[in-house]
Amino acid sequence: MDHVERCAWFFRGTLVRVAVRRYLPWALVTSMLAGSLLKELSPLPESYLSNKRNVLNMYFVKVAWAWTLSLLLPFIALTNYHLTGKAGLVLRRLSTLLVGTAIWYVCTAIFSSVEHYTGSCYQSPALEGIRKEQRSKQQCHREGGFWHGFDISGHSFLLTFCALMIVEEMAVLQELKTDRSQGLHTAITTLVVALGFLTFIWVWMFLCTAVYFHDLPQKVLGTLFGLLGWYGTYGFWYLKSFSPGLPPQSSILNLKRDSYKK
Repeated sequence: MDHVERCAWFFRGTLVRVAVRRYLPWALVTSMLAGSLLKELSPLPESYLSNKRNVLNMYFVKVAWAWTLSLLLPFIALTNYHLTGKAGLVLRRLSTLLVGTAIWYVCTAIFSSVEHYTGSCYQSPALEGIRKEQRSKQQCHREGGFWHGFDISGHSFLLTFCALMIVEEMAVLQELKTDRSQGLHTAITTLVVALGFLTFIWVWMFLCTAVYFHDLPQKVLGTLFGLLGWYGTYGFWYLKSFSPGLPPQSSILNLKRDSYKK
């Protein structure tokens, strides 16, 4: 348990800082542009992480929203109820996960539609010989073809959105004290460690996406969708009274308003 406590202390000392919430979006944009330029100008040699079937991609990134949702749900419920004692407020705050799910669903549907309407079915990965009879990606793949369209990076979108959402929700830890309840302390400490590791995985795989996959315009649009999903909620809508609201922290609303004015 000592190792878990040390990890929790580390994540609370890094991810909970106001500076992290303020500058992480810029860090993601900068790393995406730098990684994309590296991919275009001086591609890195293939590695385990450049293989789409690597463990982190198959079992984490491809179900990134499920991981984020399953850890944020108990975290928000426990921390928010401990601070406020109001079940109604907790349910209101948990609706942020419904909003996040809606953003994930709508954005991925948009990406799929764009790829469909801009794509064609080819006979080979070299994009030779168009198969006009296959008019959808699914039909193309079933017939052994290769579909190519404008594929907005879903990884860039979702990893950006998930990382920023976790960091926003972990801001509640600035005022959370759990010393009086060992069970609650253990549960929240475990969730903090899990969310901390998950955030680092999302950021690391975001960097891998920038370096190894997709074209620059596809990554720019994907990242932009992620940033808009985060800013439209935590940076704008959640500041309003008719919204799920921000994490219950006495100073967070003023800090948030001040940070977005700068």
